[in-house]
Amino acid sequence: MTAPIPTPVPGESSVPTPSPVTTAPTTSPAIVTPTPDNGGNADVFVSGAVIAAIVGAVINVALAQYKDRSEERARLRKTFAEAFEVAMQYKEFPYAIRRRRADQPEAERVRLSEEMRAVQAKLSYFVVWTEGESKAVGAAYSALVAQLRQVAGTACNEAWKEPAVQDDAGMNLSSTVINLSSLKPFEKAYVTAVRDHFKPFYRR
Repeated sequence: MTAPIPTPVPGESSVPTPSPVTTAPTTSPAIVTPTPDNGGNADVFVSGAVIAAIVGAVINVALAQYKDRSEERARLRKTFAEAFEVAMQYKEFPYAIRRRRADQPEAERVRLSEEMRAVQAKLSYFVVWTEGESKAVGAAYSALVAQLRQVAGTACNEAWKEPAVQDDAGMNLSSTVINLSSLKPFEKAYVTAVRDHFKPFYRR
Protein backbone atom coordinates (compact mmCIF):
# COMPACT_ATOMS: atom_id res chain seq x y z
CA MET A 1 0.00 0.00 0.00
CA THR A 2 1.45 3.34 -1.02
CA ALA A 3 2.13 5.85 1.74
CA PRO A 4 0.21 9.04 1.30
CA ILE A 5 2.08 12.04 0.18
CA PRO A 6 1.89 14.76 2.81
CA THR A 7 -0.01 17.74 1.77
CA PRO A 8 1.98 20.93 2.22
CA VAL A 9 0.57 23.36 4.65
CA PRO A 10 -0.02 26.76 3.14
CA GLY A 11 2.63 29.27 4.20
CA GLU A 12 5.32 26.73 4.86
CA SER A 13 8.23 26.06 2.61
CA SER A 14 8.62 22.67 1.26
CA VAL A 15 12.40 23.00 1.43
CA PRO A 16 13.71 21.65 4.69
CA THR A 17 15.54 24.16 6.84
CA PRO A 18 19.12 23.13 7.39
CA SER A 19 20.28 22.63 10.92
CA PRO A 20 22.49 25.46 12.21
CA VAL A 21 26.15 24.72 11.94
CA THR A 22 28.09 25.10 15.16
CA THR A 23 31.38 26.81 14.46
CA ALA A 24 34.28 26.21 16.87
CA PRO A 25 35.41 29.48 18.51
CA THR A 26 38.64 30.82 17.07
CA THR A 27 41.42 32.01 19.37
CA SER A 28 42.52 35.60 18.83
CA PRO A 29 46.23 35.90 18.07
CA ALA A 30 48.32 36.89 21.12
CA ILE A 31 49.44 40.49 21.17
CA VAL A 32 53.20 40.43 21.39
CA THR A 33 54.67 43.50 22.98
CA PRO A 34 58.09 44.22 21.40
CA THR A 35 60.82 44.14 23.98
CA PRO A 36 63.31 46.97 23.83
CA ASP A 37 66.63 46.12 22.36
CA ASN A 38 69.93 46.89 24.05
CA GLY A 39 69.84 50.50 22.95
CA GLY A 40 69.65 51.71 26.55
CA ASN A 41 72.57 49.58 27.58
CA ALA A 42 74.50 50.74 24.53
CA ASP A 43 73.98 54.33 25.59
CA VAL A 44 75.32 53.49 29.03
CA PHE A 45 78.26 51.66 27.48
CA VAL A 46 79.05 54.57 25.16
CA SER A 47 78.77 57.06 28.00
CA GLY A 48 81.09 54.93 30.13
CA ALA A 49 83.60 54.72 27.28
CA VAL A 50 83.52 58.48 26.82
CA ILE A 51 84.04 59.06 30.54
CA ALA A 52 86.90 56.57 30.58
CA ALA A 53 88.50 58.32 27.61
CA ILE A 54 88.18 61.72 29.31
CA VAL A 55 89.62 60.41 32.56
CA GLY A 56 92.47 58.80 30.65
CA ALA A 57 93.18 62.03 28.81
CA VAL A 58 93.18 64.01 32.06
CA ILE A 59 95.59 61.52 33.64
CA ASN A 60 97.88 61.68 30.62
CA VAL A 61 97.90 65.47 30.71
CA ALA A 62 98.61 65.44 34.46
CA LEU A 63 101.45 62.97 33.99
CA ALA A 64 102.89 65.05 31.16
CA GLN A 65 102.73 68.19 33.27
CA TYR A 66 104.35 66.38 36.19
CA LYS A 67 107.09 65.12 33.89
CA ASP A 68 107.63 68.62 32.51
CA ARG A 69 107.90 70.05 36.02
CA SER A 70 110.30 67.31 37.06
CA GLU A 71 112.47 67.93 34.02
CA GLU A 72 112.36 71.67 34.67
CA ARG A 73 113.44 71.17 38.28
CA ALA A 74 116.26 68.88 37.20
CA ARG A 75 117.43 71.40 34.59
CA LEU A 76 117.43 74.27 37.07
CA ARG A 77 119.14 72.28 39.81
CA LYS A 78 121.88 71.24 37.40
CA THR A 79 122.52 74.76 36.10
CA PHE A 80 122.38 76.44 39.51
CA ALA A 81 124.90 73.85 40.74
CA GLU A 82 127.14 74.52 37.75
CA ALA A 83 127.03 78.24 38.49
CA PHE A 84 128.14 77.59 42.06
CA GLU A 85 130.85 75.21 40.89
CA VAL A 86 132.31 77.88 38.61
CA ALA A 87 132.40 80.31 41.54
CA MET A 88 134.29 77.73 43.60
CA GLN A 89 136.73 77.20 40.74
CA TYR A 90 137.58 80.89 40.76
CA LYS A 91 137.94 80.73 44.53
CA GLU A 92 140.73 78.16 44.14
CA PHE A 93 142.94 80.31 41.93
CA PRO A 94 144.89 82.04 44.73
CA TYR A 95 145.99 78.58 45.90
CA ALA A 96 146.73 77.40 42.36
CA ILE A 97 148.89 80.45 41.70
CA ARG A 98 150.93 79.96 44.86
CA ARG A 99 151.37 76.27 43.96
CA ARG A 100 152.43 76.89 40.37
CA ARG A 101 155.49 75.16 39.03
CA ALA A 102 158.63 77.14 39.85
CA ASP A 103 160.67 75.61 37.04
CA GLN A 104 158.32 76.82 34.26
CA PRO A 105 157.28 80.34 35.24
CA GLU A 106 156.34 81.55 31.76
CA ALA A 107 154.33 78.46 30.89
CA GLU A 108 152.56 78.61 34.23
CA ARG A 109 151.63 82.25 33.75
CA VAL A 110 150.08 81.43 30.39
CA ARG A 111 148.31 78.32 31.68
CA LEU A 112 146.83 79.94 34.76
CA SER A 113 145.91 83.13 32.93
CA GLU A 114 143.97 81.15 30.29
CA GLU A 115 142.19 79.12 32.92
CA MET A 116 141.24 82.26 34.81
CA ARG A 117 139.99 83.88 31.64
CA ALA A 118 137.74 80.89 30.90
CA VAL A 119 136.34 80.86 34.42
CA GLN A 120 135.76 84.61 34.36
CA ALA A 121 133.75 84.21 31.15
CA LYS A 122 131.62 81.49 32.77
CA LEU A 123 131.01 83.67 35.80
CA SER A 124 129.73 86.47 33.59
CA TYR A 125 127.48 84.02 31.75
CA PHE A 126 125.95 82.61 34.92
CA VAL A 127 125.36 86.07 36.34
CA VAL A 128 123.12 86.82 33.37
CA TRP A 129 121.55 83.34 33.33
CA THR A 130 120.61 83.30 37.02
CA GLU A 131 119.09 86.76 36.79
CA GLY A 132 116.99 85.56 33.87
CA GLU A 133 115.71 82.54 35.80
CA SER A 134 115.09 84.18 39.16
CA LYS A 135 115.55 87.69 40.48
CA ALA A 136 116.31 86.45 43.98
CA VAL A 137 118.80 83.81 42.85
CA GLY A 138 120.33 86.20 40.34
CA ALA A 139 120.82 88.88 42.96
CA ALA A 140 122.44 86.41 45.37
CA TYR A 141 124.73 85.08 42.66
CA SER A 142 125.71 88.55 41.47
CA ALA A 143 126.59 89.50 45.04
CA LEU A 144 128.66 86.33 45.41
CA VAL A 145 130.54 86.95 42.17
CA ALA A 146 131.21 90.59 43.03
CA GLN A 147 132.60 89.62 46.44
CA LEU A 148 134.50 86.75 44.86
CA ARG A 149 136.24 89.02 42.39
CA GLN A 150 137.10 91.45 45.12
CA VAL A 151 138.37 88.98 47.74
CA ALA A 152 139.67 86.11 45.63
CA GLY A 153 140.83 88.49 42.92
CA THR A 154 142.90 90.43 45.40
CA ALA A 155 144.31 87.19 46.76
CA CYS A 156 145.28 86.18 43.21
CA ASN A 157 147.17 89.43 42.72
CA GLU A 158 149.01 88.89 45.98
CA ALA A 159 149.79 85.29 45.06
CA TRP A 160 151.48 86.34 41.82
CA LYS A 161 153.76 88.57 43.81
CA GLU A 162 154.90 85.72 46.01
CA PRO A 163 157.39 83.08 44.89
CA ALA A 164 156.06 79.74 43.81
CA VAL A 165 156.03 76.96 46.39
CA GLN A 166 159.32 75.11 46.38
CA ASP A 167 158.62 72.10 48.60
CA ASP A 168 155.85 69.92 50.01
CA ALA A 169 155.66 71.87 53.23
CA GLY A 170 154.84 75.02 51.31
CA MET A 171 151.74 73.38 49.80
CA ASN A 172 149.90 73.85 53.08
CA LEU A 173 148.60 77.39 52.78
CA SER A 174 146.96 78.54 56.00
CA SER A 175 144.41 81.31 56.45
CA THR A 176 147.24 83.64 57.39
CA VAL A 177 148.52 83.32 53.82
CA ILE A 178 145.20 83.23 51.95
CA ASN A 179 142.02 84.15 53.79
CA LEU A 180 138.75 83.83 51.88
CA SER A 181 136.44 83.40 54.86
CA SER A 182 134.53 86.58 54.03
CA LEU A 183 132.99 84.72 51.08
CA LYS A 184 131.10 82.27 53.28
CA PRO A 185 128.02 84.45 53.96
CA PHE A 186 127.61 85.13 50.23
CA GLU A 187 127.92 81.45 49.40
CA LYS A 188 125.30 80.61 52.00
CA ALA A 189 122.98 83.34 50.72
CA TYR A 190 123.17 81.92 47.21
CA VAL A 191 122.43 78.37 48.38
CA THR A 192 119.47 79.64 50.42
CA ALA A 193 118.09 81.58 47.45
CA VAL A 194 118.30 78.48 45.27
CA ARG A 195 116.54 76.37 47.91
CA ASP A 196 113.77 78.94 48.26
CA HIS A 197 113.38 79.07 44.50
CA PHE A 198 112.42 75.38 44.39
CA LYS A 199 109.81 75.49 47.16
CA PRO A 200 106.91 76.51 44.84
CA PHE A 201 107.64 73.53 42.59
CA TYR A 202 106.81 71.10 45.37
CA ARG A 203 103.51 72.85 46.15
CA ARG A 204 102.17 72.46 42.62
